[in-house]
Amino acid sequence: MSDTEDDELDEIRKQKAKRLREQQGDGTQAAGGAGTSPDEPVQVSGMDDLEQLVSKHQVVLVDCYADWCGPCKMMEPVIEELAGSTDATVAKVDVDANQQVAAQLGAQSIPTFVLFVDGEPAERLVGAQDQATFEQLLAQA
Repeated sequence: MSDTEDDELDEIRKQKAKRLREQQGDGTQAAGGAGTSPDEPVQVSGMDDLEQLVSKHQVVLVDCYADWCGPCKMMEPVIEELAGSTDATVAKVDVDANQQVAAQLGAQSIPTFVLFVDGEPAERLVGAQDQATFEQLLAQA
């Protein structure tokens, strides 16, 4: 990876960390009730984080990804759009940083998407998907 790409990844990580701190500082957006979901994907940093999200929100779409994964990068705008345009909570799990969470979600290849409905895994999709597929999946939930 070139120095420019490393710098871009560092900047993206800093922006994501800032957004997470803002969400956590607000409290209402990140922890909202069953009818309130964050307008941006929520970074999951462990199994406790995931369990808390799944228990607080009726519909949660979990994106298991890696920064080095081309299809994962391709999916990022779609995932961000879903977070802002649907009632579902969208969570992101970095499989490199959270290998245990990824293993418990059954993410053997990436990207892997797991849909939780009422606290239970309801659907799993592997590989890049189009936005219409996610919208249809969330509408059924």
